[in-house]
Amino acid sequence: MDSGESANKPVRVTIFHQNYSLLASEEPGAVEEVAATVDRLMHAIADRSGTTDSTRVAVLACLHLADQLRLLERDRESLKQRIDSRARHFSLLLDEAFGKSD
Repeated sequence: MDSGESANKPVRVTIFHQNYSLLASEEPGAVEEVAATVDRLMHAIADRSGTTDSTRVAVLACLHLADQLRLLERDRESLKQRIDSRARHFSLLLDEAFGKSD
């Protein structure tokens, strides 16, 4: 983004029958996509739970998203540990191949 461009762009979205005007610090399409994901999730929760109480549905959606985030963070940390372990292993193999030792 050019330094002369405005950092925030107005975006209108609808989430669970409510309209919101947001200022997007990234491409408006990305914000619309996130809003659509939240809207679908909230409608799915409302359908499954049989409630239309928007506060309750929003809290359940937040809990679901927080749990997904926790699982992704755990998976990311596990992947990072595996990559670090592989990198150490390959470094040792390279040291052996080139006759280096500590």
